[in-house]
Amino acid sequence: MKRSLLLALAAAATALAAHAETLRIGVITSASGPTAAVGIPQRNSAALLPKKIGALDVEYTVYDDASDSTQTVTLVKKLLSEQKVDAIIGPSGSPNAMAALQFVAEARTPLLAPVGTTAVVLPMDEQKKWVFKTTQNDSLICEALVAHMVRKGIKTVAFIGFGDAYGESWHRVFVPMIEKAGIRLVADERYQRTDQSVLGQATKILAARPDAVLVGAAGGPTVLPQTTLVEHGYKGQVYQTHGAATPDFVRLGGKAVDGAVMAASLMLVLGEVPDDNPSKKLAQDYIAAYEKLYGSRPATFGANVYDAGLLLQRAVPEAAKKAQPGTEAFRVALRDALEGLREVVGTQGVYTMTPADHSGFDKRGRELMQLQGGTWRRINQ
Repeated sequence: MKRSLLLALAAAATALAAHAETLRIGVITSASGPTAAVGIPQRNSAALLPKKIGALDVEYTVYDDASDSTQTVTLVKKLLSEQKVDAIIGPSGSPNAMAALQFVAEARTPLLAPVGTTAVVLPMDEQKKWVFKTTQNDSLICEALVAHMVRKGIKTVAFIGFGDAYGESWHRVFVPMIEKAGIRLVADERYQRTDQSVLGQATKILAARPDAVLVGAAGGPTVLPQTTLVEHGYKGQVYQTHGAATPDFVRLGGKAVDGAVMAASLMLVLGEVPDDNPSKKLAQDYIAAYEKLYGSRPATFGANVYDAGLLLQRAVPEAAKKAQPGTEAFRVALRDALEGLREVVGTQGVYTMTPADHSGFDKRGRELMQLQGGTWRRINQ
């Protein structure tokens, strides 16, 4: 009896020790469904995440939420309660990430969110302090687009965006910025990620005759408003957010999307980026590793997941000085370490987190570009 008890205690101690030496990370992407153009390169990039950080082995559990926010919540709960993860990378979609906030905060577990909407980190509160964003804030991208509009003498503009967290976040940033610049909003439309037509919205925009149109969308559905407008005779300038930074935008849109102006990651115009850009070499290395593994070039969204791994590489050793993985104390220490990161070079730009803003990008995290003949070309800012 005593021998059995001793053996059981020894086994438990061994299991606990093994867990303490292993960092468990959950990854949720939308590798299927309407957001798949974003989620597939993110899922693929999970294979390039570090397998060891410091003295800790890293174990990843990767799930597909099928672009469904309800499924996201189910998977988040599973990772937190069953897998006992120390952090989560994902999900791919802005509405999905918003749905996860409550649960990661209650579990006191850091979430590294590769999503567009700024609403996952701003304004900061008790839930959002557990979230760290690995994409550029909308305001950073919007500043570059509006500055381009001003330089081009644009006086009127229309907005058409998703009727969800991504689209609304862009609308909140864009409208005050153009008003300050003296540009008038003359049409304001919404559509859903699953819509097959936006003819009604496009007709209203065409009737308003704006000098330019901004599409506030992400992934494959970014194409629909621009192609519809062009097919019905629109000749003005179309702007896209960094949500259009996918090969599918060019492939699906064809000639109809040529001329689009966007601000996004340097990865799309890497050959034209000066060599002194701190992220250029790292972006080149990421692209090479992805191409070696998959035989194709990654969309920039995959790099948002890769950068999450880079942030963890810097923060985990600091957290490990204070507690062991698998404990709440470690997760709290990891959150604090992530918040304290300064000048961390990623593939997308340079991260400096603050207690007030968990995105951390500055102007080094964006490039202004225009699609010319199916190729993005850098525009000097």
